[in-house]
Amino acid sequence: MRKLLLTLCLLAVPAVGFASPVQSLLPGAEQRGAATFRLLGLPVYQARLFTRGGAPLDWGQDFALELTYQRKLSQTDLVETTLREMRRLGQAAPDRARFEACFQGVAPGDRYLAVSEGPDRIRFLRNGRSACTLSQPGIKRGFMSIFVGPNSRSPRFTRALLG
Repeated sequence: MRKLLLTLCLLAVPAVGFASPVQSLLPGAEQRGAATFRLLGLPVYQARLFTRGGAPLDWGQDFALELTYQRKLSQTDLVETTLREMRRLGQAAPDRARFEACFQGVAPGDRYLAVSEGPDRIRFLRNGRSACTLSQPGIKRGFMSIFVGPNSRSPRFTRALLG
């Protein structure tokens, strides 16, 4: 009887402990798609795209992107790669210092959640806690195009995210 009670208690804990902040930041959000980004065959991160009602991506609506890292990456790697990709896509990028304030290095299991708030603002959470908010004209398209834009590094990855 004791073991059964303990097992039931342990089963109840994860449902409470791992609640996603997506719903509170983007009411009505449902997962649209998921994909694993790989570099030279090695998984770098798992991504999940959330839209309201799981609808197809509409750049005129807010949406969220969650990355769960599979590898250790330094802050420098995250910032440099993000800036390089935004420039490659012809997007205006915030200055390096603003990205450095947002992004810390990651280890396997760390998560970043990016939630758009209109076309000019993105809120970032790291492991469920607020990391920063970037405000700049066109930042939503500029940043999110890295993952779900027509010229992303991996069209296969993007297609999977888009559902």
